[in-house]
Amino acid sequence: RGISSEERPKRPLTAYFRFLKENRPAFRQKNPEMSNMELVKKIAGAWKELPASQKQVYEDARKTDWQKYSEQLAAYKAQLTPAQAAALKEERRRRLAKRRSFRAKREMTVLGKPKRPRSGFNIFVSENFQESEGVSPAAKLKQLFDSWRKLSNSQKQPYLQLAEDDKVRYENEMKSWEAKMVELGREDLIRSVKQRSKKNPAETETAKASSHESKAKSKLKKSEE
Repeated sequence: RGISSEERPKRPLTAYFRFLKENRPAFRQKNPEMSNMELVKKIAGAWKELPASQKQVYEDARKTDWQKYSEQLAAYKAQLTPAQAAALKEERRRRLAKRRSFRAKREMTVLGKPKRPRSGFNIFVSENFQESEGVSPAAKLKQLFDSWRKLSNSQKQPYLQLAEDDKVRYENEMKSWEAKMVELGREDLIRSVKQRSKKNPAETETAKASSHESKAKSKLKKSEE
């Protein structure tokens, strides 16, 4: 309490990133038509061609900043109580986990991984969201959640059938995608046999929809809080 990880001294830039930061404006002025990616590649090329003596200037600046950083970090840690240190360590762990999750999702998007199948409830929400009553997304979702629960099994059946069709679509697309990943040498992204195996036949689609309802209800409760 009273201490945030934002107060932690920032690690100094590496020699290359210092060069990048200092020279980016000049490179941008000379190459206004370049995209950011192209500009960074051009600066990286300039760094590689930079004489060792000039690179050393940036390396010396990094060492000076690193010494200051070490002293500031020691002073920062010295003021923390054991409880604060533990809390900040947990905060950092969560932040890194969130960052890794974001990077993993972004990689899957780049690799074109098929979207997971939707449940009957998800399809019902997407088809009726715009017309639903409510001044906010949370209010609309609450209204749809209540409407879904009031539907009879026969009224839910069309949505459940669409969900079954979407599951078939997903499995077919995943087989093609996983075959492509094998060709690319990314076997680490392939589902295990256990993951690909079918679930217990006794589990009905209605039961699956009920699970999605519970998740939606939990989200609603959090938004109301």
